[in-house]
Amino acid sequence: MIPEEILGEFGAKRVEYPKGEVIFSEGENANNYYQVVSGEVKMNNFNYDGKEFVQGMFYAGQSFGEPPLLANVKYPANAEAMTDATLLKLHKLKFLDLLSSHPEIHLGVTKTLASRLYYKAIIASELSTQEPEHRILRLLDYLKKHVHKLQEPFSYKVDLTRQQIADLTGLRVETVIRATKSLEKKGELKIKSRKVYR
Repeated sequence: MIPEEILGEFGAKRVEYPKGEVIFSEGENANNYYQVVSGEVKMNNFNYDGKEFVQGMFYAGQSFGEPPLLANVKYPANAEAMTDATLLKLHKLKFLDLLSSHPEIHLGVTKTLASRLYYKAIIASELSTQEPEHRILRLLDYLKKHVHKLQEPFSYKVDLTRQQIADLTGLRVETVIRATKSLEKKGELKIKSRKVYR
C-alpha cells in the first residue's frame, strides 16, 4: 500500500513475528501503523464462550489497524500472525507526518479505509440475514476482486481453510463444507485436489 522506501524514510522498522504471536491486543492503545511485508495476519475477537470471530485477514502489501490509530482510540480487536510474518511498523506521529507530506498516499489510505467500511457494512447485513452459500460467495468475491484484483472465472485459488471461512462468515465448519459442495454443483465454485477456486 505505502511504498516501503517511503515508510523507511519516516523511520519504519521491520519486525518479525512467528506464527501465533500477538501483534497487539484488544484494549491496547493504538500507537503504530503496520504494513505486511510477508506472511499473513488476522484481526479477531472472542465471544464469552471463547468462539473466535475473525474481523479480517491481511496479506503482503496490506496494512491493518489504522482506524483506532487515526481515531485515537484503543484497539477493538487483536492482531495475530497467522504464519511467520514480517511487518513494517511505524510510530503514529511519524505516520501522521508521512500522511501530511504525501497527500497522494493520504488519499490512498482513505480509499482503502472506505473500501473496508463498505465491506464491513455488506458483511454485517449478510451475517444477519443471508443463507450460508450467499455469505461464502460474498466473502470470496470480496477477496478475489478487492484483495487479489482478479476478474476471470475460477482464477482465484482460495487460500483460506474451511475453518477460516467459517470464522469470517459466522458459520460452522460443517455448514461451510456442505455449502461449498453445493456451490460446486451449481457451478459457482470449482474444487480441484481439495482446493477451492472462484
